[in-house]
Amino acid sequence: MTALMHWLARWPLWLLHGLGAVLGWLTYAASPSYRRRLLANASLAGVDASTRRASVAQAGRMVAELPWLWLTPPGRRIEDWVQWEGAPALDQALSQGRGLILLTPHLGTFEVCAQAYAQRCGAAAPMTALYRPARQAWLRDVEERNRQRPGLLTAPANLAGVRQMIRALRRGETVGLLPDQVPPDGLGVWAPFFGQPAYTMTLASRLQEQTAAPVLMMWAQRRPAGQGWVVQVLQPEDLLPGTIGFSPADINRYMEALIRLAPEQYLWAYHRYKQPRALPAPATVPDAGVGP
Repeated sequence: MTALMHWLARWPLWLLHGLGAVLGWLTYAASPSYRRRLLANASLAGVDASTRRASVAQAGRMVAELPWLWLTPPGRRIEDWVQWEGAPALDQALSQGRGLILLTPHLGTFEVCAQAYAQRCGAAAPMTALYRPARQAWLRDVEERNRQRPGLLTAPANLAGVRQMIRALRRGETVGLLPDQVPPDGLGVWAPFFGQPAYTMTLASRLQEQTAAPVLMMWAQRRPAGQGWVVQVLQPEDLLPGTIGFSPADINRYMEALIRLAPEQYLWAYHRYKQPRALPAPATVPDAGVGP
């Protein structure tokens, strides 16, 4: 499989995206559980049928472009494929010297966000990105070898990783999180997400509370025909004017607003409403705070 990924990494991006669209639809057709989850999650958010269909192909493109991103041949630079919108907000936030928390949902090409940040800002303020290792040994090895690069470090989704991120923030560096990722049992609270109770990480809220680091939203929109990505950086008030706070419920609202910018590029089949075994979901949830 590793040899196949190295081979695919040399394909042009437009061809990988074409292959990915086909694979997305094959997965949708072949997996009833995948199909049911995508339809259910998208319907909760009020996504119309044409946007749901577009998201099937976009999910396949997200997977197909991973070899291109992880196993970059010498001479290929991610900045040649990235357009920035809102990048001055990064410089302004980092100039405060309190570190920076970047939040990115499963939207667009979230792998690009970390690489683009590392090449633009990583020399002055490296990013530490939280990740959950793949279950397959071969894929885990590929991730570990290729996700870390100059200006970009990774932290495991455990207590040691949390401590690593706190230290990074206190050095004035940046941490990157996917706040719509389901946390391990006992490390989250129930908060609304598109009107449905979702077990939501408290880590982003706690990091901000402990370090007073500024928070920005960041995502990479996939451009058509393999042209690359537009990396957008937004302040919370850009998404929800007048809203303040970083409780898990607040962060879910920010993520909802971000996803609504391009719902066809959200990973609707992600198991966002997965229930921890010992913590069944309540029928309804109020706006949750950071929790105990």
